[in-house]
Amino acid sequence: MRTTTCIVSSFLALSLLLSTPDASADTTLNVAWPSNVGPLNPHLYSPNQMFAQAMVYEPLVRYMPDGKIGPWLASSWTISPDGKAYTFTLRQGVKFTDGVAFDAVAVKKNFDAIMTNAKRHEWLELFNQLETVQVIAPMTVRLTLKRAYYPTLHDLALVRPARFISPASIPESGSTAESIKAPVGTGPWALVETRRGEYDLFRRNADYWGHKPTFDFLKIKVLPDINTRAVALQTGQVDLVFGSGPISGDSFARFRSMPGFTASTSQPMATQTITMNSKRPPTNELAVRKAVLSAVNRDAILNGILYSIDKPAEALFSPTAPYADVGLKAPAFDPKHAAKLLDDAGWKLAAGEKIRTKEGKPLEVELAFVGNDAREKAISEAVQANLATVGVKVVLIGEEANSIYARQKDGRFGMIFGNTWGAPYDPHSYLSSMRTPSHADYQAQLGLSMKAEIDDKISRALVSTDETERKNLFRWILTTLHEQAIYLPVSHTTVMEVHRASVDHVGFEGTVNEIPFEKMTPTGK
Repeated sequence: MRTTTCIVSSFLALSLLLSTPDASADTTLNVAWPSNVGPLNPHLYSPNQMFAQAMVYEPLVRYMPDGKIGPWLASSWTISPDGKAYTFTLRQGVKFTDGVAFDAVAVKKNFDAIMTNAKRHEWLELFNQLETVQVIAPMTVRLTLKRAYYPTLHDLALVRPARFISPASIPESGSTAESIKAPVGTGPWALVETRRGEYDLFRRNADYWGHKPTFDFLKIKVLPDINTRAVALQTGQVDLVFGSGPISGDSFARFRSMPGFTASTSQPMATQTITMNSKRPPTNELAVRKAVLSAVNRDAILNGILYSIDKPAEALFSPTAPYADVGLKAPAFDPKHAAKLLDDAGWKLAAGEKIRTKEGKPLEVELAFVGNDAREKAISEAVQANLATVGVKVVLIGEEANSIYARQKDGRFGMIFGNTWGAPYDPHSYLSSMRTPSHADYQAQLGLSMKAEIDDKISRALVSTDETERKNLFRWILTTLHEQAIYLPVSHTTVMEVHRASVDHVGFEGTVNEIPFEKMTPTGK
């Protein structure tokens, strides 16, 4: 039996939000998503869906579409001459959706809650450097760091964990490491109901301090299958699909030419990669990793699977990312060269056989991907076919997202999708995470003889105040990872959206993980 959980029922101030929507009086935007949004703890990670965390919770500063950091819950800030102290003046008149005022005390309580779980956040250098959070005045708060850390504002702009929940929703222990009382933020939307496996219902925050949503309700319908999402969109069960690979490339192309639908993509925002494990056979051999890079036809993937929606990637980061324009190029598609690399490494293809062997062991590698991700599934099948032509057997493992994340963290993969996160993460926060077992990169690099040196140079780059030194360190890190063939760069990914004619003003934000639902309107409004 399915049960309905009214997430915020304990808050009398939200009783209006819990009322059942009247279709005759209210407008509802229906959106497809592969899973429920999760408990929406602002200070934790999966299974919390980042786009939904961003709908409910807000940061002190925000990454803007023009690439700049702008004021948000903080109206202004100053940085001390030594780069260690950041003093924020908070925006006046902001309230959480339970009526509690947003002020310096609320900011400090949130940072205190985050730091009770500091080890979980050590992938992000800000929380390694954070020393104190002080209430200077009712609407003034100061963050003091151990050392100057140049990406501080970028880290504060991330979707998690430095966003703010009502102090009334923080458990009496003062920690949000395990759970929260209710998902109550200052954002334009409030979660009012969850049905597991069916939908999540949000209602607009009528008292929102910023741009108020036009739609009264936002219903996130759980549709794990990509084909089901496309059918739901075409038949009017949902009004919008949005994200990286919400439907297949051919479905996107079809909707783009259909009357009554608008299909568009953002500018390139991140890099889609396949990460190879340098510690686990057979990808622990550099020759095998290099052979994979030469054997995969990336142009065919981009044209045949992604319908040229994305642009080809040459390295881990786009050269437009800070410090990433270091002249790196991916190997050309050359199956003959791949075969020679494998031959020279002792992986022989016997007459009449399809799989290479060495010392009696087959050349077999697992490729793990999110099973309901249209892009990853199609690309995985193409990689499998490409590598088969040079005698490499690829075993595909398609699982739900949480299982894939678990594999990334514990290293149970030969190859796995490990996309970069785009701005404002790339490159500093993404590189920072390589030093801890929080994502695929750490596990994938453990077999490298220079792993300790990579981590040391990342740590030095993040706190360097010398611009020349910082550039040189980043160049060495990116070049080394490239030469060690840890990453198969596939494409610089875009965010895709398709909507029905009933919805207007659909656009994109400056990051992969934020969806501007509050700007969307029923057509004609």
